Amino acid sequence: MDMTDPSRDDCPEEFNLTRRKLMVGGALFAGGMLLSPEISAQTLGAVAPEVSSNFMDVSSLLIDHHLDPEVGARMAAAMLRINPEIAQDIGAIIDIAKKKNARIVEDFFADIPEGRLKDTALAIISAWYTGVVENSANAEVFAFETALMYQPTHDVMTIPTYAISGPNGWNAEAPALGDMPTF
Repeated sequence: MDMTDPSRDDCPEEFNLTRRKLMVGGALFAGGMLLSPEISAQTLGAVAPEVSSNFMDVSSLLIDHHLDPEVGARMAAAMLRINPEIAQDIGAIIDIAKKKNARIVEDFFADIPEGRLKDTALAIISAWYTGVVENSANAEVFAFETALMYQPTHDVMTIPTYAISGPNGWNAEAPALGDMPTF
């Protein structure tokens, strides 16, 4: 057989992936994902607007940084899945802050009672700083590049990653090359 023959295929038949097989497999996968009862709006990160709004309100009281509302909505949905009572806890924390006319966390944090409410407040703070809502080996990461624990030193330290220039470094503009010497 000629080595330049376009019909030559050294791949075993069970590993041969034709365009038709790829299209049919992709269509079946996509259809299965759309019809799956396991995937709900909450699984995809959607959460009731009032819960998301309250989560961002309490987050901005607890943390004096610019917070991404999209990340906050995903965090709120994940925290709600883990702890369905968190919506009531968030409301209670906001009520405490309003009674104290709080603008920053120092104005009202000491008034949050020990127990579930204090644990919820600390969990929200932890989620924004670490980028995850639970401490487990398979925890979903919500904010790696924008996790608040990396922000104080972002101008002098690279966020830990395999890319030399930091997360999403592949889409950063490459530095200009200097003038090449002539010999």
